[in-house]
Parts: sequence; C-alpha cells; structure tokens
Amino acid sequence: MVNALDQVPPDFLQALGALRKARCRKELHLAEIPAPARLAPFAVALGAEVLAPGAGTPATPVHGPAAMALASAAGAPDEDETELATGRFILLHDPDGSEVWDGEFRIVTYIRAELEPEMGNDQMLGTVAWTWLVEALENHKAPYRAAGGTATRVLSESFGTLAGRPGSIDIELRASWTPASADVTAHLEAWSDMVCTFAGLPPLPDGVTALPHRRRS
Repeated sequence: MVNALDQVPPDFLQALGALRKARCRKELHLAEIPAPARLAPFAVALGAEVLAPGAGTPATPVHGPAAMALASAAGAPDEDETELATGRFILLHDPDGSEVWDGEFRIVTYIRAELEPEMGNDQMLGTVAWTWLVEALENHKAPYRAAGGTATRVLSESFGTLAGRPGSIDIELRASWTPASADVTAHLEAWSDMVCTFAGLPPLPDGVTALPHRRRS
C-alpha cells in the first residue's frame, strides 16, 4: 500500500485508525486484500464474506441466501460452511483532492449475494438494494456526499455436461461515495450491515427494509 509510514499523509493514517475502530457485524469475516494501485495515490482494501449460520442459530426469520442455506442444511450433517455473500470495501485517498470525488477521500464498495428466484425476479430489487445502502449510512450517522452506484441482477444457467446444475440469480451492488471526513469508522460499520443484509441475516438495522421472505413450494 505504501513504502514507509513517513510518506503517508496524516489524514490517511487517521482514516486507517478509524477503520480499525469499527465494530462490524460478527457474521462478517473481514481481511485486508491488495488495494488497487491506479485509482489513487493511497488506498486500503478489505474483503468480506458472510457464511451460513451454524447450529444453535436463533429462529429469527431470515430471507434470501440465508434462508436457502438453512433449508438445504436442515436434517443434514454439518458440512463446509456455505457462503451467503461477499464484498469489497476500498478506501481511496488523494491529498490533492479530486473534483470527481468532491473531496480527498472516496469509498468504493462491491457486494454480491445469491437470491431466491422469487426475489431475483422482483422488479423493485435494484431500488431496494440502493435503499439498503442509503439507510445503512443514515442509521450509522455516516455523513457522505456524491453517492452513486449500480445494482445488477445476474442470471446463471448451465448447459451441456453442467445441465443438471440449478440456475441461480445473484444481486450485485457496486457503489461509491465521499465521506465527509477521515473519520470513516461509521462508514465501515454501515457497510458491514449492508453485506449482512444482502446475505439475509438478522438482525436488520433499524429502518432498513428487507425483501419479504417467501416460502418455496
């Protein structure tokens, strides 16, 4: 990420310290990953995955991939944990500022999760995904500006020798926004809630709207 600490701007060091203070959802497994080298002079990146809840999980209603994972595992012996959602959180910093960012920092994120077919076909899915992001930031009182993003449904079908593999529908959200300051603790906490919400794991943050859980026939 950088060659020496004395070359790192104080504001970026402050932001790194803020990330370390974040109290993320316990279901989220975070790890530092290589940061993109060409997007900004300074950057740090985190990768995340949410795994299916194990035995003894409270019987709180779940939706999306969590519901599918629990249904398929019912009555079966414990096997490898099922991945419910993945994501990336990238913090960029340019001491000279950026007109495009409208600031010196930019947060770039990516979240992907598999959905039940009924949910994947919901015409409001993209709107709901964006609402999850906006409301998570507001719930955590994470001030931001210049937010933008794209929600995409990905349909996967298999053919030939893989024809027996069931199809799937994934939701992908690519988004970025400019934090109001180097204090990005609340931004990482809000993002961790977003990833878990995409995975369908409760408890949902106050005010966040979940797609209704529908039982498969």
